[in-house]
Amino acid sequence: MRSEIINQQNPKGAGNLSTQRWSAERYQQTASFVPALGSAVLELLAPAPGERVLDLGCGDGALTERIVAAGALVTAVDAAPDMVAAARQRGVEARLVAGQDLDFVGEFDAVFSNAALHWMRPPERVIAGVYRALKPGGRFVAEMGGHNNIAAIMVALNAVLRGHGLDARRLSPWYFPSAEAYRERLETAGFAVEQIRLIPRPTPVPAGIEAWLDTFADDFLGAVPQAQRAAVRDEVVELLRPVLVDERGTWIADYVRLRFRAFRPR
Repeated sequence: MRSEIINQQNPKGAGNLSTQRWSAERYQQTASFVPALGSAVLELLAPAPGERVLDLGCGDGALTERIVAAGALVTAVDAAPDMVAAARQRGVEARLVAGQDLDFVGEFDAVFSNAALHWMRPPERVIAGVYRALKPGGRFVAEMGGHNNIAAIMVALNAVLRGHGLDARRLSPWYFPSAEAYRERLETAGFAVEQIRLIPRPTPVPAGIEAWLDTFADDFLGAVPQAQRAAVRDEVVELLRPVLVDERGTWIADYVRLRFRAFRPR
């Protein structure tokens, strides 16, 4: 497997990479709910002892550990150096590779991904790499942001940034497809789709939406001059407060997940 890196932010050959700066420490402090909510897609994967599994976009390896615990032989990849380092500290075999640069050929019984595919564009390139990586009969099991994921957050970002001469739609690193659109992409690549569906999942954000924006919204806030960023973030927060805060004061993000299981035909 080639994992040559030109630089830490732009792996060789990768396309449309986010400018998001990932900190494993910050992620663990503010976004630990992401791997914690991965149990359902992990059950859909149903890893078996001795299977070879590729964890695509492994993050800090928290969910990868559970695949390893099931007895699978796991290779994990991520485009963020700090996340790869954190996964390795957990004992995970992790490599610094962007999802657009997969060049495994027929090596895996399954490719698994949780909360990562929506960061990887163009999706056709990622899906093609997954297809090549799988053995005939191998499965692709994943969950990602789907159509209307964080719609309120996107509306607030767009409204505030427009006032500062910026277009949030152009800045967005995310790809949130409908089930029908993603099924079409999978089938075009040669996959047989066993199941695919959108799942609305209002998600409590214990650290607050400020921390969520700091963790996930670099592509937006990083386009604002440094001296104005805190004020711009606060504007976004105040727009969202009447919509995403419940009566107990808990922030609940408007997540919609796309979960699927597909196979490379034999």
